[in-house]
Amino acid sequence: MLAEKQVVPFSGTKEQEESLLKMISELKGEKGALMPILQKAQDIYGYLPIEVQRMISDETGIPLEKIYGVVTFYSQFTLNPKGKYQISVCLGTACYVKGSGDIYNALMERLGIVGGECTPDGKFSLDACRCVGACGLAPVLMVNGEVYGRLTVDDIDDILAKYE
Repeated sequence: MLAEKQVVPFSGTKEQEESLLKMISELKGEKGALMPILQKAQDIYGYLPIEVQRMISDETGIPLEKIYGVVTFYSQFTLNPKGKYQISVCLGTACYVKGSGDIYNALMERLGIVGGECTPDGKFSLDACRCVGACGLAPVLMVNGEVYGRLTVDDIDDILAKYE
């Protein structure tokens, strides 16, 4: 079983906050400004934690519930930080048939996180993806874009060791 969920604490800097507030003040009067504000906020912080959503709400007057609804609706936004090493396991048909689901589950167990989360130390994040175009190497995973193919669950420790 996975351990109790550990959340990576928000650690925004004063510079990030100043950049966010400046950007909001430039855009908030424009019609349809929420999407560009959220996109730029995610560029600044790398993700959109509740603390950032609250700042956007406070500065724009847009209800926090609406901001959260937009953030969770669009796949381009993430509520969780990404790790230094971003692991993406292909769950497309070719990979899944050859065992990528087992690899994904083993990574969740090994890292103590579920898909979409980041380890508390900020080192690894884990996501599932669909076909990466490497079906001949199925099953595959990528770490920061580097492809590892023809994997088994037994390969996971060696791959992670390269990044620890």
